[in-house]
Amino acid sequence: MTRLIVAAGGGGDAVAAAMLDAALYGDDDQAVILTYAWDRLLVDPIPGPRGADDFTGLEPITPTVWAVPAEAHPIPPAGSTLPRLAADLPHTFALLDPHHGAEGVTRQLEELLSHLKPESIDLLDVGGDILARGNEPTLKSPLADALTLAACCQVGAHIRLLVAGPGLDGELPFEDLRGVLGPTVHALTAKDTEPVSSVLEWHPSEATGMLAATARGVRGTCEVRDAGLPVPLTDEGPTVHQVDMDEALSRNELARAIATTTSLDEVETYSREVCGYSEIDYERNKASWLKEQPPTELNPKAVLAELDHFEASARSRGVTHTTFRHITEALNLNGNQRQDLRELLINSRPKQYDAPLWRITAAPE
Repeated sequence: MTRLIVAAGGGGDAVAAAMLDAALYGDDDQAVILTYAWDRLLVDPIPGPRGADDFTGLEPITPTVWAVPAEAHPIPPAGSTLPRLAADLPHTFALLDPHHGAEGVTRQLEELLSHLKPESIDLLDVGGDILARGNEPTLKSPLADALTLAACCQVGAHIRLLVAGPGLDGELPFEDLRGVLGPTVHALTAKDTEPVSSVLEWHPSEATGMLAATARGVRGTCEVRDAGLPVPLTDEGPTVHQVDMDEALSRNELARAIATTTSLDEVETYSREVCGYSEIDYERNKASWLKEQPPTELNPKAVLAELDHFEASARSRGVTHTTFRHITEALNLNGNQRQDLRELLINSRPKQYDAPLWRITAAPE
């Protein structure tokens, strides 16, 4: 049996797709996971998503769809987690390239469906921002999800829309999503996270990290992203809901607006009109700022002292957990130092490692 899972936003959605595939179907037959190569500035210093021309070693599946094997490499200075995902997981990762707009993504989907003839097709989003209307004040990254939704609604095939961990992306609170969420397809458990446990040790996705953490029983409030958004970790965290595709499209104004776009520039223009911004503009501005910052060294003693100050402040805000990405940003370290920081903290204070999150203790240990 061939299954196709479309990771709506790329990045961590691809990891969640692998986790859900194993949870729902076991590991006898592995799904093909179609995903963007868009890992944000912690991994990729170039703003926006990567296309096929940004890699070497891709393998053709159809005229416009390429598989990303473990042997593939992003062309420097670009970065991507996809080759390492392909090395760590048994799934086939196919590259979703948004540079030809919704029409290009639709064409890729149609070619892949014709080639694979999958018996099931799932569109998966972690958090639920695929259901955004576009004017929510907490919405930060609507573009990828809206583009994928627009394309999936145009192919002549039945696609099931799934939202895992409603509210965990920190963009739309669970209460805003409650009314549109359909039946619970599955509630992830600690056992369900085991197939991706090695990936969670290095992958920077915060939303999928929190999805796994809640599946393992972690509860509290997790602070994420550079802005320090508080995300509740509740019993809803590990749930996976089905959502009506037509209702999702009727809510998502950006997805409707970009349905006939033929370039990523067009998609960005509509995002600025509908949402008031393009998240790629934010990445461009941040990338420019990061280039101007002097290189810093990871001084263990200084880092742990700064961590104490950060944790004291976090406790005062009622925070119980955070991500290594957020700590990296809060301590003004660069993305290349995130893994070294992670190892330093776990080795120095192992009791605070609430995998894959960092636990803010009641008092310094």
